[in-house]
Amino acid sequence: MHDLAPVCALGGTEPHVDTVKGVTLTENPGLSLASVAARRGHEAACRAHLSTLLDGSVPEPCKAVLHDPEASFWMGPDQWMVGAPIATHEDLAAQLKSRFGHTASITDQTDAWVCFDMRGDGIEDVMRLCANIDIDQMQTGDAHRTVIHYMGVYVLRRDPANWLRILGPSSSAKSLHHALVTAMRAAL
Repeated sequence: MHDLAPVCALGGTEPHVDTVKGVTLTENPGLSLASVAARRGHEAACRAHLSTLLDGSVPEPCKAVLHDPEASFWMGPDQWMVGAPIATHEDLAAQLKSRFGHTASITDQTDAWVCFDMRGDGIEDVMRLCANIDIDQMQTGDAHRTVIHYMGVYVLRRDPANWLRILGPSSSAKSLHHALVTAMRAAL
């Protein structure tokens, strides 16, 4: 088969964009993701590899390191998600496996997660309606796991401060999109 076309998580050939009163929600298919889990007995070596990748930083609980081109956030004890632009890191998991060697289990997560970027003044009002996090206290580099309409998601405060990245399960992309757009319309 040579007539296959790439599709975004919401089913379109182009990323879906919604704007409500200055707040924009954009489906972001341009992110390559890989999970990194330190192997037992190699936790320090795994952290050292991650630190080298991120120019000396390792995300701690509820934090992200917003390094360019690779960024990472904490998922659990000795577990992180690493993201990078898919245009330059389509094989991110393979790149990380060669870097980390036997110190970590690396799994490609690109197709498992949908990414939405929410930007604009008023994102706090939207998130107060749909997520149980203290959005007003979140600062650039904070990363929280929460639930939006029964779906487990990660919410990252990016830079500038009026930018949130929301990662949820790809299998629930349309439900998550609906929940976010509904909250946008109700809040704004």
